[in-house]
Amino acid sequence: MSKKFLKDDDEMLELESPEDVSGDFEGTGYSRDKKYRNLPLVVIAGRPNVGKSTLFNRLLHRRRAITDPTPGVTRDPIQETAFINGYPVDLMDTGGFKLDRAAGTMEAVMDELVVEQSLRALEKADVILLLLDAGLITGEDEEFITLLRPYWKKVIAAVNKTEGGRLEEEAWNYMRFGFESLLLISAEHGDRISELKEQLISRLDFSKVEEDEGGEPVRIAIMGKPNTGKSTLANRLTHTEASIVCDYAGTTRDVVEGNFVYNGRNFQVLDTAGIRRKARVKENIEYYSVNRAIKTLNRAEVVFLLIDAQEGLAEQDKKIAALAHDRGCGVIFALNKWDTQEQGRKALRKAEENIRIMFGHMGYAPVIAISALEGKGMQELLNTALEMQAQLHRKIDTATLNLALKDWVAAYPPPASRTAHFKMRYMVQTSSNPVRFLIFASRPEVVSDSYLAYIKNKIRSDLGFDKIPVMLELKASRKKWEDREKF
Repeated sequence: MSKKFLKDDDEMLELESPEDVSGDFEGTGYSRDKKYRNLPLVVIAGRPNVGKSTLFNRLLHRRRAITDPTPGVTRDPIQETAFINGYPVDLMDTGGFKLDRAAGTMEAVMDELVVEQSLRALEKADVILLLLDAGLITGEDEEFITLLRPYWKKVIAAVNKTEGGRLEEEAWNYMRFGFESLLLISAEHGDRISELKEQLISRLDFSKVEEDEGGEPVRIAIMGKPNTGKSTLANRLTHTEASIVCDYAGTTRDVVEGNFVYNGRNFQVLDTAGIRRKARVKENIEYYSVNRAIKTLNRAEVVFLLIDAQEGLAEQDKKIAALAHDRGCGVIFALNKWDTQEQGRKALRKAEENIRIMFGHMGYAPVIAISALEGKGMQELLNTALEMQAQLHRKIDTATLNLALKDWVAAYPPPASRTAHFKMRYMVQTSSNPVRFLIFASRPEVVSDSYLAYIKNKIRSDLGFDKIPVMLELKASRKKWEDREKF
């Protein structure tokens, strides 16, 4: 069987068959290009450090979950649509079941929350993929297997880290727990993954799967410093408890995805790790968490930049906003925990003034006061996000653009001096989402920043891009609009 490769930003992943990268899956009736709903849910579960995230990435064919030898890296359940042998499934990676906890510590509180999330996932699962380690059977294994007894009919057991026959004899000791069968696999090396896939598909029911006709979702990234309420907001919007909420800074590590429908539109929300200053990021795991959060901007259309109303603005907020602006994302400054502040228009106006001072170049970005905990401000937040998404996808035809450009230049002509004089020939929109325009000018090198700012502001105010960043580029041309070749 031939092999193909997909390159990810973090690693190269080997694929097991050509169907894994094709748009259509022969014989299944499904296409990778389409969205589906009512998918069967496969939950990967087990104790810490057995390789759950590695297997999740292997089945997904890209590095989505953070993998690290440190036990307990995965906290929030991570759910993605995976195509297994051509069939779409919801695949979930869960935090490890940890029995040994240092009582009275914050880490013990986190471990308890992770276990609660994992057990909640088991109830929803159509198939539970129990991953075990080929080494010694531990008390955590035995305790977790006992907890699985009510779900025994939907359990598939696999022993990981048996590459090349390693520890196979010891691995078979797990049969004493009464498993119908046991698969010996290697998530890292791909050993017997094809058999695992076949067994998974044979246990799933695809009769309820439907194509999602709701169109492409509005993609929202929730970003900000640690402890600003990002996970609380994500859970509020999705009406779930998918993200762990805790006062412990750094609770969220992976990007947690969720979906919901508002006003007939599909939304996808991406809950990211809190972004701290680089000097304060000391652990490898936090480094990868922050890196993933920043990369989320490449997938997002609108960013909810959460600012803690109790603590106010910080320099780090400025850096996050700059990253979003540079990528052309819409940004909403969401003043969270507003329920703890003095209410009224005067207080909000003062807070907005502070934001405008710090983010002077982002006067277009809306400021909305919310309370993720109490659910206040959600309607305004989502209505504004819909407006911004529509603006991000707006396209202006070239004829309309150049009529507008002519009016703008007439209202505010370029300098008349010989050294600073230039002519605006014509303008085209080169892309949407992000929104980019290209102006052809006779002498682009002498066009001042202030004149470009004027044109950019006119694009926003006159053409309906008042809530999003607009990118403007200049290029030399001696041809007039009427004489140009078609762009």
